[in-house]
Amino acid sequence: MKDDDEDKNGTKTDRNLDRSLDQKPKNNYSKQVGSVAARKLKAQRHVTKTVWSGLGMMGLVGWSIAIPTVLGAALGIWLDSAYPSDRSWTLALLVVGLCLGCFNAWHWVQKEDKDIHQPEDNDDVN
Repeated sequence: MKDDDEDKNGTKTDRNLDRSLDQKPKNNYSKQVGSVAARKLKAQRHVTKTVWSGLGMMGLVGWSIAIPTVLGAALGIWLDSAYPSDRSWTLALLVVGLCLGCFNAWHWVQKEDKDIHQPEDNDDVN
């Protein structure tokens, strides 16, 4: 009788071991399915971010560089005509406008990148 109990306990232990081994891949698979479902829900909430909005962002970055550069050059041309000197205000202010525009565009792109990659605290994943 004792051998039967040990045998039963041995098979129970084997069954528990088999179950624990089977649960690990299932748990990993359920994590993968959960992450895919969460990404799909997040994508459905952000439907407005399409290819056209991406192209619009690229255009906005271009304009954010071009406008300060052109304004700096225009101010430099006016200063050169109003106050002539040995140094070119046009060239100096063109470079200043270009640097400001690049900094502005970099700052804006970093902000958008942070907004895109920031995990949302209010996910309604069930």
